[in-house]
Amino acid sequence: MSPDRPLSPAVAEVRLAVRRALTALQSQDAAAGVAAVVVALSGGADSLALAAATAFETPKLGIRAVAGIVDHGLQEGSADVAARAAAVAEALGLEARVLRVSVDAAHPDGPEAAARDARYATLDALADELGASGILLGHTLDDQAETVLLGLARGSGAASLQGMAASSGRRIRPLLGVRRATTRAFCAASGLEPWDDPHNSDPAFARVRVRERVLPVLEAELGPGVAEALARTAEQLREDADAFRDMIDETIEDIVEHAEAGISVSVAALAANPAALRNRIIRHVVASEFHESLTRSQTLEVARLVTDWSGQGPVDLPGCRARRAGGRIEFTAS
Repeated sequence: MSPDRPLSPAVAEVRLAVRRALTALQSQDAAAGVAAVVVALSGGADSLALAAATAFETPKLGIRAVAGIVDHGLQEGSADVAARAAAVAEALGLEARVLRVSVDAAHPDGPEAAARDARYATLDALADELGASGILLGHTLDDQAETVLLGLARGSGAASLQGMAASSGRRIRPLLGVRRATTRAFCAASGLEPWDDPHNSDPAFARVRVRERVLPVLEAELGPGVAEALARTAEQLREDADAFRDMIDETIEDIVEHAEAGISVSVAALAANPAALRNRIIRHVVASEFHESLTRSQTLEVARLVTDWSGQGPVDLPGCRARRAGGRIEFTAS
């Protein structure tokens, strides 16, 4: 971009989002300092805008920035795509690492989940090697809206509708409040040519159908702003979830006791809590003690041992069994 040209609004918006994320990271790690960050780069518009903004902002903050380019090997020519992305990263002033991974074809949640798990694992390994405080990911507001809609359609509950966190451990999403159109405008204004992943237009993937069919229909029928509204919903639900988590932490030590081969919870204490908190406590106990997730119907069956007790027998759950024993609900390994 010529220094004589006015700064594009898209470039300014993306740079500001990255600057805020990096400054927040430095504030969190004030004692140790932020020596390095990894920026995930696929070559697409979102990650390319993120990488370019990171390359612009990190020198001013004294942070080493390394582009992690993951080659999943799932498409013909993927090695060439990765090499081009690495060349662009270096031209921007970033160090570049091409990371080749093997994707588990037998992953129980399908190829998208397999590729995501492999990608995150190798980015984590790179961050460990570099001593990086953060891994910057290029998810946008549009990605957040799609995630919320998919969770809503699957009936996955509030946890799914919370969408993606702006910051979760080392994973940081600076562009979660930025529209996908803005990242494309950033690339155009910066003279960067993004790579368009064919998978991002393949209707075999549910996320693509949401992106290309469902959201445009909602915008057309309900008016503009649907994506922003979905993203706000995710943010509000995440705030609610944080509040519930604090309430559970305050409550659970007083109502839980270790039992033979498991753990037990006070019936009276569960009954005294509102249903939303009671159900979350039940799910939390099973998740923390037996490392299993309960569906809503399973959670409600356990809750009936508290609220609708008529002598019914134990409830079989993933990895454990729940039964009422006097004034307590006992969870034991199955």
